[in-house]
Amino acid sequence: MRYSSILKQNNILSIISFTIFSISCMVLKSRPCSSTAPSSLETLQVDGRFSFVQNEFAAKDFGNQFHFLPSAVLYPKSVSDIATTIRHVWQVGPGSELTIAARGVGHSIKGQAQAPQGIVINMKSMNGQGMRVHTGKFPYVDVSAGELWIDILQECLKFGLAPKSWTDYLHLTVGGTLSNAGISGQAFRHGPQISNVDQLEVVTGKGEVVICSEEQNADLFHGVLGGLGQFGIITRAKISLEPAPKMVKWIRVLYSDFDTFARDQELVISAENTFDYVEGLVLVNKTGLIHNWRSSFNPQDPVKASRFISDQRTLFCLELTKNFNPENADEIDQEIEALLSELNYITSTLFMSEVPYIEFLDRVHSAEIKLRSKGLWDLPHPWLNLLVPKSKIHKFAEVVFGNILKDTNNGPVLVYPMNKYRWNNKTSVVLPEEDIFYMVAFLPHAIPSSMQNDGLHYILSLNKRILDFCKTAQLGVKQYLPYYTTQEAWREHFGPQWEVFVRRKSAYDPLAILAPGQRIFHKAISTL
Repeated sequence: MRYSSILKQNNILSIISFTIFSISCMVLKSRPCSSTAPSSLETLQVDGRFSFVQNEFAAKDFGNQFHFLPSAVLYPKSVSDIATTIRHVWQVGPGSELTIAARGVGHSIKGQAQAPQGIVINMKSMNGQGMRVHTGKFPYVDVSAGELWIDILQECLKFGLAPKSWTDYLHLTVGGTLSNAGISGQAFRHGPQISNVDQLEVVTGKGEVVICSEEQNADLFHGVLGGLGQFGIITRAKISLEPAPKMVKWIRVLYSDFDTFARDQELVISAENTFDYVEGLVLVNKTGLIHNWRSSFNPQDPVKASRFISDQRTLFCLELTKNFNPENADEIDQEIEALLSELNYITSTLFMSEVPYIEFLDRVHSAEIKLRSKGLWDLPHPWLNLLVPKSKIHKFAEVVFGNILKDTNNGPVLVYPMNKYRWNNKTSVVLPEEDIFYMVAFLPHAIPSSMQNDGLHYILSLNKRILDFCKTAQLGVKQYLPYYTTQEAWREHFGPQWEVFVRRKSAYDPLAILAPGQRIFHKAISTL
């Protein structure tokens, strides 16, 4: 009886999957086919415009490894433009190869926001439609999905407010981060950005404009949050806000032992009275580390700090912040001293800085400016982001940080824990099956032509070694910003969530028109 039940469920799932890939027969009977769909876009009535030439920018992204040219780029001036365009492709049906991808600033790593011979929607062209900050007991900001988080922060600060959860880099669009999760060092306390959304406006793969929230069209709301663009294009969002501090105490300390480092991180994220931001860095053979810190941080003990040698060592940096307002500075200093007294870092490596809140949150932009000046920002970025269960992080660290990783001079390696209960388990994000898990992010840049350890080939092979180890050792690791090339691999990634994911795809984008760059589903093309 149990076997037949399982078989029945698998048959149903197969039928749903078949529908997504092969719905063409039904659609062809009621909708005309067209092999000249791009030319039909020229007469489509939109408030914005289509571009059919000089669209090379839409075939590039931050990863700079995949380059697929679209047939057209839509510069929408309204949500109606997006709905009209998707509805047009939906009505043409599988007689057209056209697919559609939403693009913010193109910060994807492996072509996820590209649409080969399809339509790329430039979401930034909808900026300027009004950013409305609502104050009161439950403050929020209502924004276009093409707005940058840095612009949202600047506007909200005028009201003494700010979003609760961030990404490390703020020059990203709302729609882009909400389609993944949006995480940084505040996630242990507030959850990811997708846990701080009150309402969304979404255009589905049928061209339907839908308002959704926890109370209204909840299945679509949960699906698009972390849904990798598969069920609809987010066009507006209401983001929850909190009172914003004016200043930040920014702290860095070092560890030579991973177990102690991890234990202290877990202590920090589990305490009720704790820091406001927690991240960690792996530092392998970093020359002149302490000297570099002195440019923006002050050592508690300058003499001892000057004697500390980082060369030829694997170290772990714990980065912490405490928010405050100037009138509470003395009180915050005492609180920080008490919190630090519970940690077991190398005492000579305590560094501290005091900066405006916005300067801390926008810290990566300063690094971006330096990298651009050196021509390093536009290099390939073969990033690998992993979510590692707490029970497996020590084994992971022993092999990866102790053996596979030889240095961290090509880019930072982040490692920090998060609390799973801060994540909404109804969304599409896939997490490890433990209450605490670690983000481990390898964020290098690569020299395409180099055959050394800074070369693209070498770094990609390093990533493969890490992934192969995780799979062989059965660590239960999940990819964040996932990338797979087969549907079987995607099925394995989603695990028990795959059935829900396929059902939502069938409901909201049955022709698999949206986000083809994710390579999860492929549009069924009819040759009749």
